[in-house]
Amino acid sequence: MTPHEPEPHGGTHADTIAQAHQRSQSYGLRPYESPDFGPVAPVDLRSQIEKSQSLFTHALPVMEMLYDQIVNTHSMVILTDTAGLILHSLGDDDFLEKADKVALRPGAVWSEESKGTNAIGTALTEGLPTLVHGDEHFLRANHFLTCSCSPIFDPYGKTVGALDVTGDHRGFHKHTMALVRMSAQMIENHLFENAFQDMVRVHFHARQEFIGTIAEGLASFTPGGRFLSANRSGQFQLGLSVGALRAHTFSSLFGLSMGQLFDALRSAPGGVMPLQLSSGVKVWARVEITRSTVVPSGGLMPEARETPAPRRGRLPNAQQPGGLDELDTGDPQMAAVIGKLRKVVGRDIPVMICGETGTGKELLARAIHAESQRQQGPFVAVNCASIPETLFESELFGYEEGAFTGARKKGGIGKMLLANGGTLFLDEIGDMPLHLQVRLLRALQERSVTPLGSNKVIEVDFVLICATNRNLREEVAAGRFREDLYYRLNGLVVRLPALRDRTDLDVVASKVLARHGGASRPLRIAEPVMRMFASYHWPGNIRQLANLLNTARLMAEDEDEIDVAHLPDDFLDDWRERNAAGTATPAAAASGARPAAVPGVAQPDSVPPLPLRPTRLADVEALTIVATVKAHHGNISAAAKALGISRNTVYRKLGEAERLLQADGDAEPGEPH
Repeated sequence: MTPHEPEPHGGTHADTIAQAHQRSQSYGLRPYESPDFGPVAPVDLRSQIEKSQSLFTHALPVMEMLYDQIVNTHSMVILTDTAGLILHSLGDDDFLEKADKVALRPGAVWSEESKGTNAIGTALTEGLPTLVHGDEHFLRANHFLTCSCSPIFDPYGKTVGALDVTGDHRGFHKHTMALVRMSAQMIENHLFENAFQDMVRVHFHARQEFIGTIAEGLASFTPGGRFLSANRSGQFQLGLSVGALRAHTFSSLFGLSMGQLFDALRSAPGGVMPLQLSSGVKVWARVEITRSTVVPSGGLMPEARETPAPRRGRLPNAQQPGGLDELDTGDPQMAAVIGKLRKVVGRDIPVMICGETGTGKELLARAIHAESQRQQGPFVAVNCASIPETLFESELFGYEEGAFTGARKKGGIGKMLLANGGTLFLDEIGDMPLHLQVRLLRALQERSVTPLGSNKVIEVDFVLICATNRNLREEVAAGRFREDLYYRLNGLVVRLPALRDRTDLDVVASKVLARHGGASRPLRIAEPVMRMFASYHWPGNIRQLANLLNTARLMAEDEDEIDVAHLPDDFLDDWRERNAAGTATPAAAASGARPAAVPGVAQPDSVPPLPLRPTRLADVEALTIVATVKAHHGNISAAAKALGISRNTVYRKLGEAERLLQADGDAEPGEPH
């Protein structure tokens, strides 16, 4: 959404900003004033985090995923509560320093009453996704910011917080709001599933491949069929608001009684089944029923089993990873890693995966799980770096009701218990607090856990996989990681190669593109783009490649090929800087040599001027093409589309123009060329 696009409620963006400015004035704020930027006390912040524990816990992994999408763009991701109090933030170090000067940090309140018109406060006031760019902020001190924010709603439609991306206004990207809204919906889906764990949950969509993605509809019912709630997508597909849906039952919405539904599930447990909405639209549905769900007859659903919630961090058409064969794409280093893993899969030996961030450690862990005899069991991933230390113990081991302030009724099931019968993946294990490493070691040795506030000892049985981008030997030597835990975890240590060191970049790129939507709309990667990829250093590895290709796929729209023009500007800038720095010699630098040119994008000073006397038809044609390329700021794809010719033709004509210029320069004054 750009600053001039209509808002979802029908008003214009300008109307929203104008109304927000009027409210800001009514609060007694003045644009030139410097309001109190003091944060709340740390003890009060901890208390607010505990009150918003469910939101906080489910938002953290989504925030991390969102930050991966915008890393190195001078931006930050922010989570707030309903009052605009910042609970948590992730961001680029250079921008965090700037943000700190205007109190964009945990503990600060960014309501409209406190900071005037800003994306967080205005989104919470309006209850709608809001963009506030540059001087649209009420306070002059905040004019250097561009902010995209979406409110977050609980399963009953109540606002529980907001998710925001804030950055330098010079780096504004129109797709940021789409990423924020999508991420907010992910959090809402997580909250939805957590709220109705013991009820009948229906995952549905008109397209079967969208089941398990953020686009799916979610609806929850009592075992007797009474409607409880539906997520945003569910309300849209059913064509009714939550309030209107409360008058319905499963039978009136999907045309089956609960008894008929249970009968259908008995013949195809865990499968996807067709249903028909009252509107006549056919949808595909997966129904989840837990062991504790009581059916109308008074007994337990015989085939009901704990079904691990699908990961909602993927886009429609993204495919879940298969076994190890899928990761064997021709690189000798990867083949060696896979060969070692095949010898230990299924033998209850812990695996330690090392490698730089973004190299695909979780993908490999999921492939190990898919290859094992526990593939039907849950795969539970825990990012040890993203969980606050105050919540780490309850997240890992679980807790009883009343174990701490904000603990929900009936307590919480810890990740170790959720992984029972399957695989527990502890990512970034090197970031686990030292005092909790003792509890983890004891739990692994005794194969049992004791939830917080409980005396019960619960036996657990899972395969353990850990991952880290740190050198744990050095951490042990420095006293930051327990030596006994280290030797308990590293049954088999494998190291994933960095993307820049792999020989199968083309295959990896094709697979990543297919996973992000290439199956439904086949796309090719242009040769100039692949040449750039081959000469790039990939600091974010496969994660960076996936984010880049996903953005490029969206930018390509209806085209059948990803070209250089579709790549993000920050990647192009980084590529130019790195290649210029890597290839320039002192003599070249002294002579003022130009930075490396991006393949497929004509540089402003590289589009040749033409002779002043176009006397031939070829000259006139070349003049037209050069003028069009310049008009499109060197974007070859855009120029080719405007001219109705291929990019190759544009390249060839630019070459001819260069030769014409050379011929013109060699000609004597007055001599025809």
